[in-house]
Amino acid sequence: MTETRQRLIDGALETLRDKGMAATSARTIAAAASANQGLIFYHFGSVDQLIIEACRVSTEQRVQHYRQRFAAVGSLRELLGIGRELHATELAAGNVTVLAQVVAGAQQNEAFAAAGREAIEQWIAEIERVLRRLLRGSPIAPAVDQPGLARGIAAAFIGIELYDGVDAGGAQAALAALEQLSVLAEVLDDLGPVARRAVRSRVRKAQARTPGPRPAGAP
Repeated sequence: MTETRQRLIDGALETLRDKGMAATSARTIAAAASANQGLIFYHFGSVDQLIIEACRVSTEQRVQHYRQRFAAVGSLRELLGIGRELHATELAAGNVTVLAQVVAGAQQNEAFAAAGREAIEQWIAEIERVLRRLLRGSPIAPAVDQPGLARGIAAAFIGIELYDGVDAGGAQAALAALEQLSVLAEVLDDLGPVARRAVRSRVRKAQARTPGPRPAGAP
């Protein structure tokens, strides 16, 4: 990537964080990047395309930053610990604001909607890889739609990030509740073979009584 393109991307991210989507324009981005407005259209074609590229690049960088940490996770509690760290770090850096602004713009702009989906899917893919590894052999695995759970966790964290802006205490309580669920999963994993078989049997019976889609690979 050329220096000019990177400066414009950085300028777009700074403008979205500090001024919001409504105030993000060629003029404000160019000012933040200390560049000529015409360079935006030369390199990206439009302000919208620059915003989309900035969202994509920023998300790729953040996911890459956490990838090794995700790969080393050994329990759901550790996964949520990374989530807490991510929550604090990304909120302080303003990266949550960027994604929130793109998602808000998606209501009127399908291109922004596609960019938001792509950004969220990158996080979902990392979470799903961790879940598949952690739940392998777990007595609750047959009851869990792992791709759906990965999306639920990603959606929960995005919602908590936004919630933090209006009720920080409530956001922390939500994170604590997620941690309580992780403790329950660890307790189930520590059960002996007889108890694990009993849990699997109860899970199957509960599934048979519950309407709706079944997890992939469920009996």
